[in-house]
Amino acid sequence: MANDTGAYGLKPIRMRDGSPWNGAVEKVYISSSYNVALYIGSPVLLTPTLAEKDATGEHQTVNIAVVTSGIYYGVIVGFEPLQTNLNLMYNPAATERYAYVATGSNVVFSARGDGSGAPTSVFPGQNAAMVATSAGNTATGLSGWHLDETTPTTTQTLPLTILRVAQVADNTLGDNAVYEVALTTTKLAAGDTVGITAS
Repeated sequence: MANDTGAYGLKPIRMRDGSPWNGAVEKVYISSSYNVALYIGSPVLLTPTLAEKDATGEHQTVNIAVVTSGIYYGVIVGFEPLQTNLNLMYNPAATERYAYVATGSNVVFSARGDGSGAPTSVFPGQNAAMVATSAGNTATGLSGWHLDETTPTTTQTLPLTILRVAQVADNTLGDNAVYEVALTTTKLAAGDTVGITAS
């Protein structure tokens, strides 16, 4: 039976040491001047734009990450309710809001492949890019990003490291497989001491 195809971005499932992910998140800020919609499962990075920064200095401010490279800060797992629309599951462009992000280099995420490659048993251990097959689903709030199955290689700048094919029901090695992945380099990784100055 063929694998499902629906995208959901990245979803935290456990820690690298085998312990469960306990739901720990960081509250972050999204500026009303940031003109990009954000979804659950979207990987994010810290904003380089001074005008978007949280004026209180109490929260990091995030933008959508780059699909092919970059140092990720974490992955959005939810949003604070929007008082003007309590049913809104995603964050529209140019909307001030707080989001909750799973951070850290020890979190394992699941991601679905985009069906564009020819997955083989060599994939685990390789690095991969993501691909935005759509911005996201405004009804479910889920990201439209997949793991790009044409990209697995040893290139260190690619943002995901494939750990294994996920052992979940109706999932097999092939197009649109679900993979367990880790962020190749995160902003909070040990040794990453390069700061970001917004301008």
